[in-house]
Amino acid sequence: MRTYAIGDIHGHLDLLKQVHTWIEADSALHGPAPVVHIGDLVDRGPDSRGVIEFLRDGIAAGKDWVVLKGNHDRMFAYYLQTPILHDPRLRPDLTWLNSRLGGGTTLASYGVKSPTDRPLDPVHQDALAAVPAEHRLFLETLPTSFTRDEVFFCHAGIRPGVPLSDQVEDDLVWIRKDFLEDTRDHGKLIVHGHTAIETPTFYGNRLNIDSSAAYGGPLSVVVLEGRRVFHLIDGLRRELLPV
Repeated sequence: MRTYAIGDIHGHLDLLKQVHTWIEADSALHGPAPVVHIGDLVDRGPDSRGVIEFLRDGIAAGKDWVVLKGNHDRMFAYYLQTPILHDPRLRPDLTWLNSRLGGGTTLASYGVKSPTDRPLDPVHQDALAAVPAEHRLFLETLPTSFTRDEVFFCHAGIRPGVPLSDQVEDDLVWIRKDFLEDTRDHGKLIVHGHTAIETPTFYGNRLNIDSSAAYGGPLSVVVLEGRRVFHLIDGLRRELLPV
């Protein structure tokens, strides 16, 4: 059973369209299969609005696409509810509009003037007027996981020792150390992003596909056939073996 998975996008519509052309080329040879987008659609890159619109349009057109919620998607959705709603897993000294997180870049893609040195309330009111209601609903209703065959997809990872059916959103979109340092088999292969690395890496019990598009790296796509993993570049496959 084959599935495609795309790593953290972070507002890079051009890269997203590129990897979808690679998937189309591979599908032409092997047949269609679902495409899972691992989350973090927004922030840091130049066209978060375009990314959301591209994914919404594809789903509306009947494409077999799954889009999962990342922590940046959740922070954006929280901000649109109220600018003082702080994600409980975000450091208390940071806000979504901090330049390190990229919220201002996301708002800019909607035509909202830079939040730097502007009062909080006018920025929020501009955002509410600029972000379409359908985009807000899309973000708020994104699923946090997807299971297919021998693979469990989520944005950040899972809480080790907890059944996959009992995982909670805070962990699925935010967890790092406890998950990344656990070498046990989790019952299924966990495919995730969230922790930026240079290239997709297969660790045996998990597969990290966040190849740092947020920081100038490529956007990666992989093909999964059972627990076999292939890195897809320019429509060509390279099998990844556990490190």
